[in-house]
Amino acid sequence: MGRYVLKRIFSSIITLWVVVTLTFTLSRVIPGGPFDSEKDTPIEVRKNLEERYKLNEPVYIQYVDYLKNLVKLDLGPSFKQKGVSINEIISRGFPVSAKLGVAAVSLAVVFGLILGIIAALKQGRWPDRVTMFISTLGVTIPAFVIATLFIYFFAEKLRWFPVYGLDTPRHYVLPAIALGGYSMAFISRLVRSSLLDVIRQDYIRTAKAKGLSETSIIIKHALKNAMLPVVTYLGPLVAGVLTGSFVIEKIFTIPGLGRSFVDSIGNRDYTAILGVTVFYSLFLVLCNLFVDLVYAFIDPRIKLEG
Repeated sequence: MGRYVLKRIFSSIITLWVVVTLTFTLSRVIPGGPFDSEKDTPIEVRKNLEERYKLNEPVYIQYVDYLKNLVKLDLGPSFKQKGVSINEIISRGFPVSAKLGVAAVSLAVVFGLILGIIAALKQGRWPDRVTMFISTLGVTIPAFVIATLFIYFFAEKLRWFPVYGLDTPRHYVLPAIALGGYSMAFISRLVRSSLLDVIRQDYIRTAKAKGLSETSIIIKHALKNAMLPVVTYLGPLVAGVLTGSFVIEKIFTIPGLGRSFVDSIGNRDYTAILGVTVFYSLFLVLCNLFVDLVYAFIDPRIKLEG
């Protein structure tokens, strides 16, 4: 186990280095700079700003300096928000995104499992057809369309829910459903297909022959083995949702990490783009590593060292 973890940590470091290098290079290759949008700023002032942030130095020197600061966990200052560091932006935005993400992931997992189990047990009957119809809609309709429809019907017309910020539990309802809708639909389809495959196995027939109840067979035997595809999907899902949904946070005016990332792209804020990308990549790598370790506990047949 220890050897496997060390190998994964080393490969994760290489992955993060590649992500940093590509993001840094692309942000410099694209025409324009963080101060080009300030049309009224005199050229002399703009040059002083570039000198202050060392943007007038060769790109390779900027790259080496950034890697040195990154090793010290210093993501640098924001070019657009004066006196604010990228570490502050992440520490301020991530908790907001994480709260919304937890709500969305919980909704997706709980209802995805319930719908998937119902569809598998009622295969070919009306509950299966209704569940698959709902999941098909959830997979095919984009999140921003669902969010817009929710705002129009449930906020503007019916006045049931507020749509700006996350001040009360009612504020979480619409963005959490819009953010977790696709994942819920996808998980339900995964559970259905995986559970149908498992319940046809010989050991399930043996359990039925011994007189075990259907509930006991599903919960204690079938569902555990059917969860492997879901666990695989949960790694990137948790990383993507907890670090902030770019579109949903923008639509619902939520001051999370995703919204900060969108704003940084529009402002050409190099350090913000790099910082959020590195943070997301690190979170994704850790989630995938955790998923790999969980495999061994879910299915003893999987050997990590092999």
